[in-house]
Amino acid sequence: MSLTILFDLDGTLIDSTDAIVESFGVSFEHFGQNAPKREEITQHIGHPLDDMFRSLGIEEASVDAHVARYREHYQKVSKAKTTLLPNAKESILLASRYAKLGVVTTKTASFSKVLLEHLGLMEYFEVLIGREDVQNPKPHPEPVIKALIKLKADKNCCYLIGDTCMDILAAKSAGIKAIAVSSGYASIETLNSCSGEKIFCDTLDAVEYIIKDN
Repeated sequence: MSLTILFDLDGTLIDSTDAIVESFGVSFEHFGQNAPKREEITQHIGHPLDDMFRSLGIEEASVDAHVARYREHYQKVSKAKTTLLPNAKESILLASRYAKLGVVTTKTASFSKVLLEHLGLMEYFEVLIGREDVQNPKPHPEPVIKALIKLKADKNCCYLIGDTCMDILAAKSAGIKAIAVSSGYASIETLNSCSGEKIFCDTLDAVEYIIKDN
């Protein structure tokens, strides 16, 4: 089986927005700060947690403490407050019939595995690359390349499906095909600016296109 499909997680396969926003609020309030508005948080989802806290105004010396408090709360609520996006399971079941599958995310791999197991999808993925597995997260190509090496994949038959420009840029930098979906956190205008190709509404549309393309 030469075809390989990699998936981003948040905004591509799952919706954990409520858990993320709540955990940021708990972290900020724990340190006596006003929590950012929901839209201020969601515009940064997809970036590593430490970068998100910096973007939301946390000084460097306090970032690690904020991340730790976030993760403590997120671990408690993530399963209850995370759902599959529409057609996500169908897309994975279909893709698994034709390709080797992997996940490449800026979310912590340990949390990602727990969520995917809870949602009944982990068994379909041969590799999962999370934040702690790399030095340079997306949009750097390192996590994509690491996944391809683990899968012994042929770059000529590899795709990455994601909902942000970080996904698209990481795929292109790694030398594989990038497929954008509008199911997540980036606007269609933003995705157009980095993808330059057709944008699909969800992962099922994207997987069906990939299968036809091969």
